[in-house]
Amino acid sequence: MPLLTPLRFSWRRLPAAGVPVKNLGLRTVASGASCPSGASPKAFNIFDRDLKRKQKNWAARQPEPMKFDYLKEEHGSRVQRNGRLLNGFQMGSGPSFRTFIKVGSRIADRVYDIARDFRLALDVGCGRGYIAEHLNKETVGKFFQTDIAENALKNALETEIPTVSVLADEEFLPFRENTFDLVVSSLSLHWVNDLPRALEQIHYVLKPDGVFIGAVFGGDTLFELRCSLQLAETEREGGFSPHVSPFAAVGDLGHLLGRAGFNTLTVDTDEIQVNYPGMFELMEDLQGMGESNCAWNRKALLHRDTMLAAAAVYQEMYRNEDGSVPATYQIYYMIGWKYHDSQARPAERGSATVSFGELRKINDLMSQGKKSQ
Repeated sequence: MPLLTPLRFSWRRLPAAGVPVKNLGLRTVASGASCPSGASPKAFNIFDRDLKRKQKNWAARQPEPMKFDYLKEEHGSRVQRNGRLLNGFQMGSGPSFRTFIKVGSRIADRVYDIARDFRLALDVGCGRGYIAEHLNKETVGKFFQTDIAENALKNALETEIPTVSVLADEEFLPFRENTFDLVVSSLSLHWVNDLPRALEQIHYVLKPDGVFIGAVFGGDTLFELRCSLQLAETEREGGFSPHVSPFAAVGDLGHLLGRAGFNTLTVDTDEIQVNYPGMFELMEDLQGMGESNCAWNRKALLHRDTMLAAAAVYQEMYRNEDGSVPATYQIYYMIGWKYHDSQARPAERGSATVSFGELRKINDLMSQGKKSQ
């Protein structure tokens, strides 16, 4: 039975355009789905998906795309790049580590934590394949990678796992039900117009007892840039427009995963802080990552004096002792399982044989034992 199939999901609004088979060196782009930017209902059509495809294609075409991959690529203890020193990594409220963490490797670590092998796996919004390079063929038998940007698939990183690249939109997955043992996604789903439906599709293509492991940017991502632009634009132009796209809140992810049909949910968060010489260097790197804003209601042009004012506000409010400015990237990691009869289930309500009130007796007995010693 073929893995790829025309879109026949109940949530499909418009027919998706087929993508012809192309030869991309060692990888194959199979027949996928590239949905028109207006295919989502208007209520959910927040992002211009065609513009996002162009942004990611432009970023992947750059001569040295890896120099912008420090959130997705792991580098040494200190990185000198383009004449500026990027240092400083902070996770949660813990100490600062002078290294950069690769989100793809963190997802791979979570895959290795599961004591099983996965015959078929899918990476939704794979980019250049930041997860596959950290997995081995003993854990994953075959890896399908999907992305809307063909240049990202052409420039995919090498991996020892047999890989099939599929040009497809994350919002319209062209696979049959119960196909994959594992689905992963790294820093891509924050750009979909209808996240609940995207999670439902991931659940649809998973086999029973299959697992989804994903990472998205959280609500506090780039709050320094957002505040600086809003203050400067309000002062110079009498109002502001959104220049940083909206992100999901951590409290919403668990609800959305449960609504999509997942169970045994886990959601945790990391916070990465990267230091830049200034606001303009940060914005240059966001463009190089393919992470520029693509919201329909974005303002097409910012005046020069507004940009200069925003850079000054950024420096005044957030600068470090060495003169650099921080940018915060909040990462939410989520894990959800598709139901299977073999999975552990909570006991029925009222079946407990010991009450929580009796736990106090244990503490009393332990205290008496220590005193007798």
